[in-house]
Amino acid sequence: MTRENILDTSLNGRVALITGGSKGLGLAMAKAYVSHGAKVALLARGADDLHEAEAQIRAMALANEYAASAAVASFVCDVTDPAAIQTTHAQVVETLGSVDILVNNAGQSAAKPFLKITDDEWQADLDLKLMAAVRLTRLVWPAMAEQKWGRVINLLNVYAKLPDAGTAPTSISRAAGMALTKVLSAEGAADNILVNAMLIGFIESDQIRRQHAASDSELSLEQFITKAGARLPMQRMGRAAEAADLALFLASERASYLTGCAINMDGGLSKAV
Repeated sequence: MTRENILDTSLNGRVALITGGSKGLGLAMAKAYVSHGAKVALLARGADDLHEAEAQIRAMALANEYAASAAVASFVCDVTDPAAIQTTHAQVVETLGSVDILVNNAGQSAAKPFLKITDDEWQADLDLKLMAAVRLTRLVWPAMAEQKWGRVINLLNVYAKLPDAGTAPTSISRAAGMALTKVLSAEGAADNILVNAMLIGFIESDQIRRQHAASDSELSLEQFITKAGARLPMQRMGRAAEAADLALFLASERASYLTGCAINMDGGLSKAV
């Protein structure tokens, strides 16, 4: 076997659905998948951001020689709304075909002292980060089982393994997402549905940009990222494209015997393996 075959991560003909797909990690993963021949459905709440993301991917595809099977389509969807998830999934299947790869990426940081978290905030976080993944996975699962091939990738964070004070509700919903990953991996293994999680540390993404915008820092965004990254083991933040490389591997045949894993994508930040 040649080195080219060993490293092949082709997704020719595969249909991938990515939530939170208009920015940051979701957009980076979409670009990686399309560049390897996948048909990608981008889901997000903002129509303008989706159109911009789709335009970026189409321009990238035109500038490079990608597989003829590659395609991209965007769908406005609030993944906290069960009816919207149902409707959007049907639209994705009608437009691109049944989903082979599901990336549950929707979410944003929510963290405060326990006694200050309201019931509404708990529910909103669980709906966005846990129940959206539950509902979408339930919809795509039957087709994956029928064809004996599927990939589910859950984007979590390092607090899922080592929660700390002041990290709820995110750390709680993400820990539940890790448990969901393990349960689904056991149930899907016989049908070749592989389910894994990526635990994100500090990555240069839209979430970091929002943190910078919300801060009182006089630093530029680049200076803010550099200063925050200097405190990490690798002395820098990760890049969205680096996370996308792992997501590409997990979606491909190169990861054909890998399931039920929660992989730290954090440059050594987490003290838990």
